Amino acid sequence: MAKVEYCAQFDPATTAKAMAYELNVSPKHCYEILREIRGKKVSVAKKFLEDVIAKKRSVPFKRFNRNVGHKRHQSGWDAGRYPVKACGEILKLLKNAEANAEYKGLDTENMRIIHAASKKGHVIRGMMPRAMGRATDWNIETVTVEVVLGEEVR
Repeated sequence: MAKVEYCAQFDPATTAKAMAYELNVSPKHCYEILREIRGKKVSVAKKFLEDVIAKKRSVPFKRFNRNVGHKRHQSGWDAGRYPVKACGEILKLLKNAEANAEYKGLDTENMRIIHAASKKGHVIRGMMPRAMGRATDWNIETVTVEVVLGEEVR
């Protein structure tokens, strides 16, 4: 596997980062979740992800919202979903980044998500047999997710 780089460079003395490679989750769900938690404090983002997993709050789908139903409890945007599988993976990644910050000696209470991005991962090729000796591609898309936490300046 080739080395995957982060999208942006940050000061290693004040930031902590974590990356998850080739997760078997939806790239569109990851995009919407990361857009929603970017810029928030770590504790707020973790609470949001736990609420989505428990289906108490939904993730607003602003870009990939075609044929997405409206959610009554959302304010400011109608379309939303509960991407439980992707939220679980991103929550694990966020906890990992927080542990990296604690290991570095940074103050985890004042950490904020300064960078969150998803990239296309390896495509797992598959085929589904069809009639008359034909076949249809049945591929699985994977996604690489990166999170960088930074100390909040007071």
